[in-house]
Amino acid sequence: MATYFAKIEDNKVTQVIVADQSFVDSIGGTWVETWMDGGARKNYAGIGFTYDAAKDHFVAPQPFPSWVLNANTQWEAPIAMPTDGKFYTWNETDKKWDVANV
Repeated sequence: MATYFAKIEDNKVTQVIVADQSFVDSIGGTWVETWMDGGARKNYAGIGFTYDAAKDHFVAPQPFPSWVLNANTQWEAPIAMPTDGKFYTWNETDKKWDVANV
């Protein structure tokens, strides 16, 4: 049965493939299974993600320097995005949410 696997080099995801376990075992390198729904490793692996072997999960690249990683391995802005139904973009310079021009 085909499964998703992430190739890990220096704790970074460099490839994500769909393959059978036997194929992955035959090609060498460090491969870690990943799931589209995050599964046991919190997040689906993507190229550029970090693999934390101690916690056995994938972490997306930090979107902005001011954002912090929460306990669920998701990046959070220093202030929550408004929930008034409007579209917002993060303003890193002013550390605030700006209404998006859509």
